Amino acid sequence: LSLNKFLAAAVETIVNAGLLPLASIFIEPAKILFLNNAINHGILGPLGVEQVTEMGKSIFFLLETNPGPGLGVLLAYWLIGKGMAKESAPGAIVIHFFGGIHEIYFPYVLMNPILLLAVILGGGAGVFTFVILGAGLVATPSPGSIFAELAMTPKGGYLPVLAGIGISALVSFLMSSVLLKRFGSYEDESIQEAQERVDQLKGKRAYSAISKEQTVNKIVFACDGGMGSSAMGASILRKKIKEAGLNIKVVNVAIHEIPGDADIVIAHRELSERVQAASPKAEHIFIEAFVNNPIYDEIVENLKK
Repeated sequence: LSLNKFLAAAVETIVNAGLLPLASIFIEPAKILFLNNAINHGILGPLGVEQVTEMGKSIFFLLETNPGPGLGVLLAYWLIGKGMAKESAPGAIVIHFFGGIHEIYFPYVLMNPILLLAVILGGGAGVFTFVILGAGLVATPSPGSIFAELAMTPKGGYLPVLAGIGISALVSFLMSSVLLKRFGSYEDESIQEAQERVDQLKGKRAYSAISKEQTVNKIVFACDGGMGSSAMGASILRKKIKEAGLNIKVVNVAIHEIPGDADIVIAHRELSERVQAASPKAEHIFIEAFVNNPIYDEIVENLKK
């Protein structure tokens, strides 16, 4: 709580001094540590609402929601990374940039903490661009996807917003590339450990219950649309099962399309009631994170027994 208050106070001081680009020094790490609520709701949000009433738009709505820094990190992993980090980066880009779920890139930073420099510099460059070009939004974009950003952009204000996001992504990408080439770690265990740290920071816990006596022929990943993050999860587990030499089919579908012969159904914890109702005979595993989740290794080990 004290760290939360410190970060909020630091951002408030910088904002009051008119040095907005420097706010990224505290905003970007706060996001990854899930300590950004005090900054958003206590400082940036109220200032943004006040500025909108005066000017019709506010730059404060862009400071924390800018997807550019995270996009730059993921692009760097995709282009110069190795192993699971490289393979999962393209899907993470879709979820982060188009889906607005920023926490998807947090493990990629935590597995190489020096990348905090990249997101800070990228965020600062983006804010500087926003200031110079007079960018602003009419309200907080939620979730922080590129679509939400544009939806909250006032008429005629698209170029400044896109320029700031683009510059922040470019700076973050270039800095991430340099840092990864010099200091990067790409061990699969590293990103799994980083995901565990993210889960701990957010208070998440995944659980599984696979009966040892159970014969498993088909595993189904289920979500609302049968696409997106569940498709990524299915792809990751399918690869692990193949590498383990197991003859088990792994598919991803929408909840209402869960097949009757599904032995195990994996879904997000928030969908547990609907999934159980749609597949009462299957074993269920409910998780919080579909990407880079160490529970997949536990599932494979249980299936091998």
